[in-house]
Amino acid sequence: MSRTALIDNVTAMLGDAGFLVSDRCAVRPKSFDVAARREEDLLLLKILGNVDALDAETGAEMRRLGEYLEATPMTIGIRTRDEDLKPGVVYFRHGVPVINPDTAYDLFVEGMPPLIYAAPGGLYVSLDGDLLADEREERGWSLGRLATELGVSRRTVSKYEDGMNASIEVAVQLEELFNEPFSSPVDVLEGADDVRDTEPTPSAPDADPGDEHVVHVLTSAGFTVHPTARAPFKAVSEDDESSATRMLTGHSAFTPAAEKRARIMSSIGEVAHTRSVYFTEEDEKRESVDGTAIVSCEELAAVDDPDRIRELIRDRAEAPSEA
Repeated sequence: MSRTALIDNVTAMLGDAGFLVSDRCAVRPKSFDVAARREEDLLLLKILGNVDALDAETGAEMRRLGEYLEATPMTIGIRTRDEDLKPGVVYFRHGVPVINPDTAYDLFVEGMPPLIYAAPGGLYVSLDGDLLADEREERGWSLGRLATELGVSRRTVSKYEDGMNASIEVAVQLEELFNEPFSSPVDVLEGADDVRDTEPTPSAPDADPGDEHVVHVLTSAGFTVHPTARAPFKAVSEDDESSATRMLTGHSAFTPAAEKRARIMSSIGEVAHTRSVYFTEEDEKRESVDGTAIVSCEELAAVDDPDRIRELIRDRAEAPSEA
């Protein structure tokens, strides 16, 4: 299956599951392919045939954007190296959860989250330790008796009951012994933080030197500007006076390619509940493109009142669905 067909299939599945899906980010660079929202769940999705194509820089960018936009970065793919991704298993690449299309269907359409995750050494599950302790005590089994049945140490059983995760082989043994599942679902929509080793969000890149004057004006106007490296927009900016107000910002000469980028920003903004604004190097007759505000750098430089800058952007940009 071609990557284009895979993206089409995944976006169609998300639509069937009740997600609002953005236009495909058909520009470069792009750290994700589509944004999708269902109620409070916002996803930034990279869709790949071979998930090894997700490199460290892209993974770092996806994680940063997830923090800026309160979204879950996620990759949906088919294989790694010469092996197909297993259904019902959550993998990880550079801190980003990875699932195959069947797992995505079960999660988003059927409401069945995966139970298994991959980590160095094999496949694992998160055990409900309290339930395991209750079932063991109800049978009158000691920690030692259960340890013998499982072929592990008494200390290991104690750790299981305290919440330590177990191999899939142990999980199967426990289910057979007690005729009771003890596996807890992996919360993929929360980034699977419950089963992966979390690391600090990677630091943001420096702003492009050509964007420094735009960043300076926005910062002076009370915005916190988070530069991006591989997104279809130059930065995510937050109004320090209103934490609920975010906007996607672009900046360049307003070429046909820039107009295409502005349209994609509008589509992403509709899904992510952000405004979007494109700063141009020359005056542009239009004040917006599909809801993305168009503001020339000359206009921006001529305004020294922070409230007026906000008003200028607000007047030209389409308001987010939830601001």
